[in-house]
Amino acid sequence: MEILWFIPTHGDGRYLGTAYGGREFDHAYAGQIAVAADRLGYDGVLLPTGRSCEDAWITAASLIPLTRRLRFLVAVRPGLMSPTLAARMAATFDRFSEGRLLINVVAGGDPVELAGDGLFLDHDTRYALTDEFLTIWRRVLSGDEVTFSGDHLRVEGARVLFPTLQKPYPPLYFGGSSPAAMEVAAKHVDVYLTWGEPPAQVEEKVQAVRALARRHGRSVRFGLRVHIVVRETERAAWQAAEKLIQYLDDEVVAEAQKVFARFDSEGQRRMVELHRGRRDQLEIAPNLWAGVGLVRGGAGTAIVGDPQTVATRLLEYAEAGIETFILSGYPHLEEAYRVAELVFPRLRPGRAKSGTVNRLLGPFGEVVANEHPPAVGAQ
Repeated sequence: MEILWFIPTHGDGRYLGTAYGGREFDHAYAGQIAVAADRLGYDGVLLPTGRSCEDAWITAASLIPLTRRLRFLVAVRPGLMSPTLAARMAATFDRFSEGRLLINVVAGGDPVELAGDGLFLDHDTRYALTDEFLTIWRRVLSGDEVTFSGDHLRVEGARVLFPTLQKPYPPLYFGGSSPAAMEVAAKHVDVYLTWGEPPAQVEEKVQAVRALARRHGRSVRFGLRVHIVVRETERAAWQAAEKLIQYLDDEVVAEAQKVFARFDSEGQRRMVELHRGRRDQLEIAPNLWAGVGLVRGGAGTAIVGDPQTVATRLLEYAEAGIETFILSGYPHLEEAYRVAELVFPRLRPGRAKSGTVNRLLGPFGEVVANEHPPAVGAQ
């Protein structure tokens, strides 16, 4: 099981849809989350992309020297980046980080934002361009000299002189719920990502992409992007979930839903359909809560519960074919610790102790928080 965390380069806070309790995002805070994730045993971190975010590549690169084993899932943007330029960026990052780069392929979803970046292609055409982009990107990083002429991209004698450390290239992650997106995933990517829909719907996607990949003679792994609200008891977890939206008024929800309605993303449409902007129907499956999606685009659901319940729900997704979990929670620094401390022992018995609490007494009568008491005389 691969478990990643999230670095919120658009800002963080204790509540959704309000500036109250908000937390400014800066490099120091990014470093705190990255170091915490590294020490807690997360396999990597996802950095978002878009005009409301700090640049993912620069942010991730700045965190390389602060971490030891943490991998960085960073976006390439077909239509906004040249495939050969993106390949060179990936190669440099991968070498300088000693093989800690993961690639998130993002084709876009908000026509207004894409227009601001100079991209005016419709939904399916963007995925056709993405197909050509990945064809070039994969080949040049595999060591080929590429001449390619497609409907959207053309290169002659394209090469990458300094290769990646990971072979043939850093793993490709990609999400998209439309037929056009699934076809690109089946043809090119290593890990197909889906947002936190109910397990039955996720399993349908897994089976569909798996079948498409077989037609291309390939196999694909699968990942889930979802939030976590975990507390010691079920009741406390649901109270924490409700607290996240306690300052959220109907006007803010309506405005957010209006923005989401302009997206041409099938995945975003499916997220909205789970709750339709209504507060009274937010538990859309056992322990799966859609409150985050009232005002947040993209991943809009959270698994809510006590540690064993959260672990059980995650394992249900694993049974549906999910191997990679990209998790998050508000605020992201504190919740990175909470999820690791409460949930990891139930998911990774070989890498963490059981959830029992060890109360060890130090020589001065204090309770120490680790399994090895200090030597006599230490303070």
